[in-house]
Amino acid sequence: MKTSRRTPAADHSPTIHHTTQRPSKIRRSRRWIARRRTALLSSALRGAAYATGAGIIGLGFYVIQQQI
Repeated sequence: MKTSRRTPAADHSPTIHHTTQRPSKIRRSRRWIARRRTALLSSALRGAAYATGAGIIGLGFYVIQQQI
């Protein structure tokens, strides 16, 4: 016979009632960011890498131009 994983205390726990009020825009934004944090961080890292590479290339061309 299978035994239940539920404890006796779980049977008497209070239920959580959801309100019909919508969360604020700030709270919704925070939740959206929290769900997509890794995607946002990887995009930011990629953007920083592109900016660094473009800066190095630009600096290299500037140095070459000054030596000509």
